[in-house]
Formats: sequence, C-alpha cells, structure tokens
Amino acid sequence: MNSTWLSRTALLLEPFQMEALAKAHVLVVGLGGVGSFAAEFLVRAGVGALTIVDGDVVEASNRNRQLPALVSSEGQPKAAWMSERLKDINPELQLNAIEGFMTAPFLAEVLNHRFDYVVDAIDTLSPKTDLVKLTLERGYPLISSMGAGGKLDPAFIKIADIGQTYNCFFAQQLRKNLKRSNIRSGFKAVFSSELPDKSKVKEVAGVKYKKSILGTISYIPALFGAYCASVVIRDLSEIPFNLERNPLNELKPKKRKKKKKK
Repeated sequence: MNSTWLSRTALLLEPFQMEALAKAHVLVVGLGGVGSFAAEFLVRAGVGALTIVDGDVVEASNRNRQLPALVSSEGQPKAAWMSERLKDINPELQLNAIEGFMTAPFLAEVLNHRFDYVVDAIDTLSPKTDLVKLTLERGYPLISSMGAGGKLDPAFIKIADIGQTYNCFFAQQLRKNLKRSNIRSGFKAVFSSELPDKSKVKEVAGVKYKKSILGTISYIPALFGAYCASVVIRDLSEIPFNLERNPLNELKPKKRKKKKKK
C-alpha cells in the first residue's frame, strides 16, 4: 500500500498502531451529520476496511450539517455518494456500502459479518435500540452517538459509558429502552450535557420513528462524528484515555495566592 498520504499520521502513531488501523474493519451505521464525518475521519486515519450503512437519499434540508449533502447530490443515495468520496481518499480501501432501512432483521444480517468496531450514528430511537442490543450480543466494541440536535456549544461534548450520560433526553430514552433488556452500561457514548432550548422543538407528523425534531447547527454533528472516530481510532491503536478526565479543567488558569501585606 502506498502510505505517502499517511506520512503525517505515521509521525504521530507507532508502526504497530498504524498496522492495527490498516487491518481493522469498522462498521458505520447511519450516514447523516454524525456518521458521514465519522466514516471520513476513520478512512483518513488509515482504517483499512469499512462497511457503511444507510437507506436514505440526500435532501435539501440535510445541507446545513451532512457531508454528502450538496445541491449536486440531492436525491442521490447517501451510501453511494459516500462510497465514491471515501474511495477517492483511499483507493485501496476495502469498502462495503449497504443501502437499507434500519429494521431489526436488516441490522441483524449486517452484523453477521465480523467487525472490529461498530459506530452507531442512527438518529432515531427504535432502530438505534435494536442496533445497540444486537451489537452487544455479538460482543463487538461500540461507540454510540446521542442527540446532537438543539446544541450550540462544543465545550459540552463528552465521552462516557451510556450509564453515565446526563442532560441528554435522547440518551435518557435510549437508556430506558435498553433497561427493558437489562442493559444499563457496557458501551461508550458521545453526548452533550448542554441543555437544549425546549422552545426550539418542532412537532412533526408522518415521519417514521420521529414525533419531533430539534434545530441543528452545522458544526455539532460533525464534532460528534469526530468524537466517535477518535474513540474507535484510540481503542484500535491501544491508546488509553480516561472517560472521567475533563481536558477543559486542565486549561483553567491557577489562581494566584495573594501576598499578605506586611
């Protein structure tokens, strides 16, 4: 493999870590604002095999936040569009693009293949619950994206075990669903603890799996995708990280002690 394009990555990672990424097969389910960016970041980091799954086509309303969404790509299947882009980044990428809607039987069939990591970027609750349960049943490592809607401040984005998520209604509902199957922890989640403005919620009718939608800004879903990709890359590369650590606390300037006047 011509690794010239990965030379900057190779300066940062050890040879065994580069090899681990090259040999890895990662599944990304959902190619919206989170999953499309996660997939691209994984490929650009040198992940050698990728399976991407999505059953939607690009819509005009996707253009504010989704990587495949352009005027020229409107109406095209997201999986097909992403396939061309990812192969243009790494022509030697082993890529499997699957188009289909996220029913439990469909997801079970997808997961019959062996994966080294699964990225759950589904933005609707019912199929998301199915994917999490099926992934855990098969023992695959999982990173799951929670709700990126209604958020504006990147500083609130965190990585935690699903059981430690908070201030995220989407995560709360997922935990409730999983609790019925006695699942309370056991996989990492990307979430934001920023409380959304409830006045920005819009009720919708006739939309599959959704009763309401939240406004979204361009950069938050992309950052969720970056966080998801970072977890996969660090875990596959055996780079330790502490879920309890908050890097923002390390940036706070230390208070100077006032000198006592003599």
